[in-house]
Amino acid sequence: MSTFPTTLFAGHRYAVLGLGRNGVPAVLALASMGAHVQAWDDGEAARASLAQQVATLPAHAQHNISCAPLETVAGFSALVLSPGIAHILPKPHPVALLAQQAGIPILSDAELLFQAVRKAGSKARFAGITGTNGKSTTTTLLAHILAQAGVPVAAGGNLGPAALALPLLPDNGVYVLEMSSYMLERLDTLHFDTACLLNLTPDHLDRHAGMAGYAKAKMRVFTGQTEHDLAVIGIEDDYCRAIATTLRTLPTPCLTIAGAQTTPAAELYGQEGALWQNGQKLATIGPALPGSHNAENAAAAFAMADFLGVPTQAIQAGLSSFPGLPHRQKIVAEQNGIIFVDDSKATNADAAARALGCYDKLVWIAGGMAKEGGIASLVPYFTRIAHTVLIGRDAAQLAQTLAAHNAPYSIVDTLERAVPAAFAQAQQSGARVVLLSPACASFDQFSGFEARGLRFAELAHALAPQNGTQTGKIG
Repeated sequence: MSTFPTTLFAGHRYAVLGLGRNGVPAVLALASMGAHVQAWDDGEAARASLAQQVATLPAHAQHNISCAPLETVAGFSALVLSPGIAHILPKPHPVALLAQQAGIPILSDAELLFQAVRKAGSKARFAGITGTNGKSTTTTLLAHILAQAGVPVAAGGNLGPAALALPLLPDNGVYVLEMSSYMLERLDTLHFDTACLLNLTPDHLDRHAGMAGYAKAKMRVFTGQTEHDLAVIGIEDDYCRAIATTLRTLPTPCLTIAGAQTTPAAELYGQEGALWQNGQKLATIGPALPGSHNAENAAAAFAMADFLGVPTQAIQAGLSSFPGLPHRQKIVAEQNGIIFVDDSKATNADAAARALGCYDKLVWIAGGMAKEGGIASLVPYFTRIAHTVLIGRDAAQLAQTLAAHNAPYSIVDTLERAVPAAFAQAQQSGARVVLLSPACASFDQFSGFEARGLRFAELAHALAPQNGTQTGKIG
């Protein structure tokens, strides 16, 4: 791994709007590669934070950066928009309109990473992973397998480091990028040597004019692939099955995956804690990947690693040693024989379903800012739930669904009240699991799902300290 040449983008000008986790690394990287960058964010704190980081750059890079409102983008090579800033729906940002009117491309930082890698002469390959759920686990798992096998690897994008914060890899390296629908809409030349679409359930519909637009954006992960590449797609939902049918008509080899045996049958699937293909057991799945949803993630990582040349034995070693991700079904404490599982990353009902399906009897902590549809899709799991403890802005809305199905619940508003209440309910009911899998966004009470999960762990550790606390992981 090395740094990009300091003159790589000399003569180029870029406008960067939005100075968050993607925007700031884009400004710093592009300027360090010789481009002139005009950056802006309406937030004064964001601009101040950029100034502090610019001050740490070499003098030549500092001189390449200006921070000023983008009143015109004429003459720029491209506009780099923060993923959260709309360029089409529900309403395009005024600067995005300026770019469209001037014919200036609107690009994601992942696109610029690809351009930089190729411009620097590296033949490193790119693996792209998307889907409504599971993409973070799959991205991290694939990167782990590659690293364990000795392959130079850099992972990021929508997860972890922003794309332009990643280093320059040699020809035998692999970039593993988690791609959101927002990022996929802003690609130009980037194509993935191996790409995966795990699943599709309704999400971000306001940005994509409904489910059809969302599916179209996600399908862009396969754009530009050739007969020398590999497309991997889950077939456990109707949307992805339809996309798989389309992929079959293209020159790119397509491999279907599933977390369990399906109809129609997937080519690579999970069964009995292992991965199978054509009736042959390929590898066992490690303890950090519980449930059929994680079997699908493991199948995706296996298929992509295999395509990238990793021997089966090395893939197996990576699957076995994978430690799991924070806030994704992590056992964070045990009190009086009751385990506390942090699944704070489950910010929608479909993600929560994957955790609820892993336990026969549990106490569930849910709530926050509900997504469209609330928890109606989780009704089949209610028989597993001894009691639900609700928090957050939309607790009353979720309570209506529970009440309609005679599922016991209590509204306690805050996580500080929810954890001891859930512990008491678990002790009374004989449930051995307290699960935080909110099925809701966290921004009503927390800065993000990470803060929510950390607070849950703190509160769980504080319970019954005389009995001691044990920690562990399950994925």
